[in-house]
This record gives sequence, structure tokens and C-alpha cells, in this order.
Amino acid sequence: MAGAVYPPDAAPDASEEESGRLLFAAPCLFVAGAADPSGIPPDTFPEIAFVGRSNVGKSSIVNALTGQNALARVSRTPGRTRQINFFALGERMTLADLPGYGYAAAPKHEIIRWTGLIESYLRGRASLRRVMVLIDSRFGIKDTDRPLMTLLDKAAVSFQVVMTKADAVKAAELDKLLPIVAKTLATHPAAHPTIHITSSHEKTGIAALRGALVALADPKPTR
Repeated sequence: MAGAVYPPDAAPDASEEESGRLLFAAPCLFVAGAADPSGIPPDTFPEIAFVGRSNVGKSSIVNALTGQNALARVSRTPGRTRQINFFALGERMTLADLPGYGYAAAPKHEIIRWTGLIESYLRGRASLRRVMVLIDSRFGIKDTDRPLMTLLDKAAVSFQVVMTKADAVKAAELDKLLPIVAKTLATHPAAHPTIHITSSHEKTGIAALRGALVALADPKPTR
């Protein structure tokens, strides 16, 4: 399987990974669930959001990062997460698990509501440091991902791609896919060039992702 990041020379060093381990070893507690914009809690600590297509593995990534298997609900039913869930990581960072998109079988009114909630959050969150856009390693960037990336460009919100389920694809296929994803990201001004490659099941790339996220943490709240 490919390394933890692409390109390989962008990987965090051992000290950064250790700092990330310590950060994510802190208590991580559920703060709030927002089913509409009025339920979004006030800005406090620097915030990292996780978003992607339904069933891409957002909750699994949050659980793997924090080492808490039941922190974020993991469901086999696409579209199960219907609100933004906020988690406080110690007193340094907030994690936001956003509803999945692209699940065509969901009721139309629910899709409209989820989309509006996500857009409202992304456009108006002062504490949001970066959006981690999760992409399934088996499929790469799909048409349903592109509107989100365009929205983030227009809102000038930094985003970074995290490839999920890397254990479910052959290494040679993933090696071919990564340059294609990188080429697409190069067309988006808000995209961070480093791609993280992860498997929540095998914990591949989790240490490197923690090491990258710790650089976005600030010990002082923004309020």
C-alpha cells in the first residue's frame, strides 16, 4: 500500500506525530449535535471538520484519531448521520463530523436540509481551520464531491483530502489514483496539496494525520 501521505516527502516527522498522539490522547467529549444552523454551538477552539460522501468513513476516522471506538456513531446504513456532531478535544481543538452527502436514496427534503446545513456551517464558521474532505480510495473523486470543493474555494476555506479505506484497494491501483487526485486538487485554490492515505480498520496513516492536525491546534480558545 502507498505511504501515509502523497507526496511522500510531506509526511510529518516523528516529533510532529508524537505531538499529535498527545493531542488526540486528551479527553474527547461530545458537545452538541446541530440538525439546523440554529443548533451550531458558538465558536470556541480551532475547529477541524470532516466531510464526505455517505459511507465514506467519516465517523470511523474520528474514532480512529481519538482512539475511542464509540465516540462517533459508525453505521452500515448510508445517510444515517443527519446532523453536525461537535466534539471537544481537550481544551485545544473541536472536531466536527458533518452529514454525508450524495446518498440519493434519502428523502429529497432531507437532502435539501443536509445540504443547507453543511453550506451554512462552512460559509460562516470563524473558528474553522480546515475541512478534511474524505475520499474513498476505491473510487477517487466523484462528481458528487466537486460541488463541495467549489464551495470551499468560493468561501476561502482551506480543505485537505483524506483517502479512506486504503486497505480495500490494491497498492498498484492506489498508486495510479493518487496523481490523478493531486492533479484535480491543483485546480482548487483552497486545496492543501498534501493527500493523507488512511485505513481506519488497519490504523494506517492515522499517526501521520494526527501529526498534521496538531499544527492547526491553538492552546487558546478563539472566544
